[in-house]
Amino acid sequence: MSTPTDSPRRDLPKLAWIGLGIMGSPMAENLIKAGYDVTGYTLEQDKLDRLAAAGGRAAGSVAEAVRDADVVITMVPASPQVEAIAYGPDGILENARSGALLIDMSSITPQTSVDLAARARDQGIRVLDAPVSGGEAGAIEAVLSIMVGGERADFDEARPVFDALGRTIVLCGPHGSGQTVKAANQLIVAVNIQACAEAVVFLEKSGVDLRAALDVLNGGLAGSTVLTRKKDNFLRRDFRPGFRIDLHHKDMGIVTDAARTVGAALPVGAVVAQLVASLRAQGDGGLDHSALLRAVERLSGAHV
Repeated sequence: MSTPTDSPRRDLPKLAWIGLGIMGSPMAENLIKAGYDVTGYTLEQDKLDRLAAAGGRAAGSVAEAVRDADVVITMVPASPQVEAIAYGPDGILENARSGALLIDMSSITPQTSVDLAARARDQGIRVLDAPVSGGEAGAIEAVLSIMVGGERADFDEARPVFDALGRTIVLCGPHGSGQTVKAANQLIVAVNIQACAEAVVFLEKSGVDLRAALDVLNGGLAGSTVLTRKKDNFLRRDFRPGFRIDLHHKDMGIVTDAARTVGAALPVGAVVAQLVASLRAQGDGGLDHSALLRAVERLSGAHV
């Protein structure tokens, strides 16, 4: 992470940031620390106050935020929200200057990204889809994986911005490719969390020291970034949201629909998608996705 500067660097492009949630706020703050002039907009006043306290500027609307920006970055929950802020008289495409670069870091359907790039081109605006993986901790620590779809020249231009946000940054192909890779990422993460949750319940019911067991498992072939990041969630039953079940439910819908379109079978993924949906239906949608442990506990006879 970069050392904070007293004021924005004039040699860097001006940024607009739309969407200051669990991921968006720390990401925008990391760009401020890297010296960027960041103007932000979101619906919650406390998030705007947080941005201003970090050295950014709060805007009163999407149109105001993007008007003078060289680069516009969006980080909102799903395709409908991306379309809401991008289109229409008050949206990004009508108010950003011609030649601006729009980087959508939301996790949405690949087709939404393709459509956005096509419509933006008509307005003289370039687009990259650049969803991320790493959760809240990765956003705070600026070690996200960023999977990008779009043109090579736009990717190269955006690379310094990405470098302030993440560690693994890859151009995956044309528009929509970043979202396709993110869908695969979410499939792997969900299946991994489910396997970890099942192992936790099995270990506890067997009377094994859970902390010791997870430590040794994480040092072998069963180890993973998911287990490293979520181990304490499992041990403490701490399901405060870093990435909500509601959002992972949305992402599992994206990957199962996309897989159906291309003719790819997801037998395990389909089961986990139903388990995520079941957990959400039981009122746990606002919890962290490590709360899949609660679903396994219920199936194993526990009252949670």
